Amino acid sequence: MSIQTILDEMAAPATMSTRVSAPGLSRRIRWLIVISSLMLLDLLMINLAFLAAYFVRFNLNLPFFAHDALPNIWFYESLVLWLVLPTWFGIFLLTGLYQRRNLFGGAREYGLVFRATTLGILPVMIAGFFEPTLVIARGWLILAWFFSLIGVGLGRFWARRVVYRLRERGYLLAPAVIVGANQEGRWLAEQLLKSKTSGLRLVGFIDEKVPAGTLMFYNLPALGPVRQMDRIIARYSIEEVILATSAITSKDRMLDIFKRYANSDEVDLRLSSGLYEIITTGLQVQEVGYVPLVNVNKVRLTGIDSATKRLLDYCLTIPGLILISPLMLLLALLIRLDSPGPVIYRRRVMGLNGRQFDAFKFRTMYLNGDEILDAYPELKEELARTHKLKHDPRVTRVGRFLRKFSLDELPQLFNVLLGQMSLVGPRMISPREMAQYNQWGINLLTVRPGLTGLWQVSGRSDVSYEDRVRLDMYYIRNWTIWLDLQILFQTLPAVLRGRGAY
Repeated sequence: MSIQTILDEMAAPATMSTRVSAPGLSRRIRWLIVISSLMLLDLLMINLAFLAAYFVRFNLNLPFFAHDALPNIWFYESLVLWLVLPTWFGIFLLTGLYQRRNLFGGAREYGLVFRATTLGILPVMIAGFFEPTLVIARGWLILAWFFSLIGVGLGRFWARRVVYRLRERGYLLAPAVIVGANQEGRWLAEQLLKSKTSGLRLVGFIDEKVPAGTLMFYNLPALGPVRQMDRIIARYSIEEVILATSAITSKDRMLDIFKRYANSDEVDLRLSSGLYEIITTGLQVQEVGYVPLVNVNKVRLTGIDSATKRLLDYCLTIPGLILISPLMLLLALLIRLDSPGPVIYRRRVMGLNGRQFDAFKFRTMYLNGDEILDAYPELKEELARTHKLKHDPRVTRVGRFLRKFSLDELPQLFNVLLGQMSLVGPRMISPREMAQYNQWGINLLTVRPGLTGLWQVSGRSDVSYEDRVRLDMYYIRNWTIWLDLQILFQTLPAVLRGRGAY
């Protein structure tokens, strides 16, 4: 998912409830068209990738490849046609690349593409090993894997752009209702309404306590009680039922809903966790004395996910520090020449599991900053409200330059090495800011704060505080290593543009 799409999710939802899906197309027909188009696109990109690999390996005469006689292209094309395409198509099916829950939802889809293309190379390698007459150039095989990964990924990227545009125009939307008009139901509605690309069109709420026709949150109406769900689903052509489990106090009623709709071919039933405040941390089911109990993870990332993220941090941070050390020494000298005081400023911030630490930054303010700000009561009030000032009189001349290009944050690379921060993560905050995260605060402490993140590539300080919170929560809920790589790739252009930097 692109950063612009995430920002679009935060746009005002005033017109969402009036959208309609494309007339005359049932849910099955819509998804049959979408998935069939994806299949054809994937097959096309795979075939083009193997052709590109043949051209690069055998026609460009690159020095690191052996210069053998040019093989017959039809041998490789037959190999692709009769072995690669059927095998890869089956692997793509088995890895879930054509299941609706894995499509158009985020970086997870690209992770599945990586897994499927990597698995797809193995049958070709095995065939060459067991069949001596099947001589396959290893360079061609490696290039084919690389081009396939890039080609299928780009194909999926542009397919997602097309689907998002169609959804923004009211097509490919599934009518949905939320069962439960309590606080959790309201939060669910808020998040879904602000997403232009979720694929859902909220019709209203189903609730026992609210009379039908009553306008509820965001002008969504109450449609009736749970006992009339069949009639409501038929009347409004509902395709998605979202159950706010904390709103259903009767266990028997919840089981009845599950029995009626869990296996329905016409309606998808989605259940919230009922623990909205801790849902992002991850839940595990463990048996204790033959009793299945839900265990709440203390941190968002565990096992291989945590190890992969730390490996990425160290592999980029260590060589990065070596490369930019002359620049950091120069900046330290300029700070000392510009104004008296220490070069490094320590800011007390919240870390993983609530452990506080000092985040290192190049000093960008005068030492008597509080005295300077006392002369500007309106700015002091703005600072207390937003925690940022666009025109801050406390900032030095060198400090303005450092902030514009985020150079003041370079010392935080040492925090990354110390394991206190990560290269990518939520925006670090001070202890007093925790209250502004409300019900989401507990989630923020389940991951390390980041040197960069979604807020950095989305406008930095121009993003409202409420939207910063939403960006952080989106990152925590949807973390993958591919999302980290996407943010890192977009960070440098965002910094060079300097938008929202002050």
